[in-house]
Amino acid sequence: MHRIIVEAAAENDETLMERYFEEGNLSEEELAQGLRIAIAQRQIIPVFCTSANRDMGSGRVMGFINDVCPAPVDRMPLPLTNGKTLTCSSNLPTTVFVYKTISEPRVGLLSYFKVCSGVLKAGDELTNYSNRTTERFGQLFIANGKDRVAVTELSAGDLGVTVKLKNTHTNNTLNGKGAEHEIVPISFPEPRVTVAVEQANKNDMEKLMKALHTIHEEDLTASVELSASLKQTLLHGQGQLHLDLIKNRVEQSQGVVMNFVKPRISYRETITKSANAQYRHKKQTGGAGQFGEVHMRIDPYFEGMPDPADLSVRHREVEDLPWGGKLAFYWCVVGGSIDNKYSSAIKKGIMAKMEEGPLTGSHCQDIRVCVYDGKMHPVDSNDMAFMLASTHAFKDAFRDAAPQIMEPLADLEILCPDEVMGDIMSDLQTRRAMVLGMDSDGHYQKILARAPQAELYLYSSTLRSISQGRAKFHQTFAEYQAVPADIQQKLIEAHKHEEVEA
Repeated sequence: MHRIIVEAAAENDETLMERYFEEGNLSEEELAQGLRIAIAQRQIIPVFCTSANRDMGSGRVMGFINDVCPAPVDRMPLPLTNGKTLTCSSNLPTTVFVYKTISEPRVGLLSYFKVCSGVLKAGDELTNYSNRTTERFGQLFIANGKDRVAVTELSAGDLGVTVKLKNTHTNNTLNGKGAEHEIVPISFPEPRVTVAVEQANKNDMEKLMKALHTIHEEDLTASVELSASLKQTLLHGQGQLHLDLIKNRVEQSQGVVMNFVKPRISYRETITKSANAQYRHKKQTGGAGQFGEVHMRIDPYFEGMPDPADLSVRHREVEDLPWGGKLAFYWCVVGGSIDNKYSSAIKKGIMAKMEEGPLTGSHCQDIRVCVYDGKMHPVDSNDMAFMLASTHAFKDAFRDAAPQIMEPLADLEILCPDEVMGDIMSDLQTRRAMVLGMDSDGHYQKILARAPQAELYLYSSTLRSISQGRAKFHQTFAEYQAVPADIQQKLIEAHKHEEVEA
């Protein structure tokens, strides 16, 4: 192992390489010189084994940093988002990069930063490149563990801390006069596991959300999402242990009891054949009543489909839905049976039902609706009456049009050792997954598969258990696909049960 390190150090300098060929080894000073060059060029990443509880190894780490690691001025220039680089020099305009944010009781947010160029003095005002706001660095500190030592200035290459930056977050670049730089931000790993968050006491919702957003501010590998379509608060993290630590921290710091539940799946609803329906909404009260009757036809929509041959299309609208897919709305009313002014209300009623589909309450998509007839009353007809009539007509037609529930599928890329490959493949089969291919990637075997998202809840924990922590995976959304008939029936029954309980 020592010989491997010596060879790696010698590869980065011709003089050291010649010395190594001549003598078969390098002195301690030559080895440190070669490692310093390799680390500066990011060819070698040193790893140390330490124990904070037993205070073991910390001396070796500090000694290595002092004796071997390159100074900031010796490292490669920092890459900028415009493709250029920034040299670490105190003679250039000031540029600061915030790499960490921490919330501390009675203090607020602490911003940890690196002075990438120039000199930063207490009281300086810098401009945030991302949001163009001006921030004043009123106090400057050097962190030494939990202790902070106040200083008056920091030069290029120094690490510092400041407080009470209002609009600056992790990964932000701030510039002084004469600088217009943006450091390439840190790339954080994508979430591996998602859970829905529920608070035991509904009155604690505000405190819970504040705590979760504070955690996200400090840890960008954890994120919070308020899903309007699922009507749940989702917490994304790196694994079950990561989520458990967040839960413990929220409960300890805020006194809020939070529970993790399985997130709902973002299903979609569509149709597979044409259907007609009509609905009359009639309501009579003491004054003016409500009256509206709508006749419609719905069809599965696809790009380039021809207009209906038996209907006279007056105007058409093809709208991209916010949740994906399209709605094609055709106005085919002739003879004035429904006034054109009610077309917007009729479309609004259809959209209201498409937002919460008839089968499972999921979004509907890829449907063409042709309104071809109806009736109105000269006194009692209004927008509300036609909106309600179109909602019920669409619901009735939808149920007669061979409705189909679509589920989201995810593409999986799994890297694992060869000896656990069989167990992982067997587990994928139990999740309705389809293996797309296998390949090798260095020392790992790569499995490419496609599986329903409904079957991947806490998959990271299962994969870690199967592989003893030696496998990892990457997940991306693939497409929507029809669910099997038996599962569709279960989903419909479950939705009916939820409605009854509500």
